[in-house]
Amino acid sequence: MAKGMYHYIGQAWKKPDIKLLRERMIEWRKEESVVEVAKPLRLDRARSLGYKAKKGYFVARVKIIRGGKQRPRPKKRRKVGNLRVKKTLSINYQTIAEQRAQKKYHNLEVLNSYNIGKDGIYAYYEVIMVDPQRPEIKNDPTINWICNPKNKKRVYRGLTSSAKKGRGLK
Repeated sequence: MAKGMYHYIGQAWKKPDIKLLRERMIEWRKEESVVEVAKPLRLDRARSLGYKAKKGYFVARVKIIRGGKQRPRPKKRRKVGNLRVKKTLSINYQTIAEQRAQKKYHNLEVLNSYNIGKDGIYAYYEVIMVDPQRPEIKNDPTINWICNPKNKKRVYRGLTSSAKKGRGLK
């Protein structure tokens, strides 16, 4: 059976060109932490998560600093229980990226997100966002559920895919 274009794009991302990806990450490091992107880098992944190339859809690239789970041990005057050196994150990096994108673009709603790479300093994600006020979104029966007021700020309530995964629901 013949394979479609998105199948081959997905296969190319399983073994990406390391040199090209490294050059991109060097450029991304110089940019701000949340940046608007014209079109998704991983088109197959974005389409599988609900992205469509029409008005009302928006893609943002977010960089999250990696590490930071360890802190220096206090020297003195602490209870034994407060001498812990390692902290555990309550949410994963992908959920943090979604929340930062939501904070910057507060009039949009987060639909989903996916990983686009990581280097020694940062982890990079692309977040798919939807504008619920646009008539193109309100008239589309596949996505107009996001216009419902009960779906406001769903990223902060743990209703996105990565947050559900982090909460053990997937």
